[in-house]
Amino acid sequence: MDFVFFDEMARQLLEENPAYRENWAEFHHHIYFRQIEREDAVSGRSFVTDRGTVDAFAFNPDTMAFMETNIEKEYRRYTAVIQLGSAASLGQEYYRTDDIRNESIAAALRIERAITAAWSNHPGYRLVEAEVDFEKKYRNFLDTISEISRKKVDGK
Repeated sequence: MDFVFFDEMARQLLEENPAYRENWAEFHHHIYFRQIEREDAVSGRSFVTDRGTVDAFAFNPDTMAFMETNIEKEYRRYTAVIQLGSAASLGQEYYRTDDIRNESIAAALRIERAITAAWSNHPGYRLVEAEVDFEKKYRNFLDTISEISRKKVDGK
């Protein structure tokens, strides 16, 4: 199957404009709009992205009303959703931050729980848990994509 891979949107926006950290609502509105644009640009093709539109609601619940949408409409945009578990759940030894991704472990886990809550009712939702062995997590991710692809092709 031919996938389109999108770069991490939040990182890109924060690198372009670090002042977004001072206005999270605006930041998540921009993420939502840019996500819609890039998804629509590849209409009909399968894609892998670090975020879907629903992520903006997990980070900033007011975004849904601002965008005049609802969860059911947004869920219909996605055949499947694969959430990758954060290394924050593995502890300090495995969790890495940088200038852009600088959340504490506690904050990262709160974000993960909010994203899980936002997406978990999607019929194609899957969670790939964090693993100490990154190669194992990567294999689990690839296995999940293969499973989803087979179901899409086989119709099961």
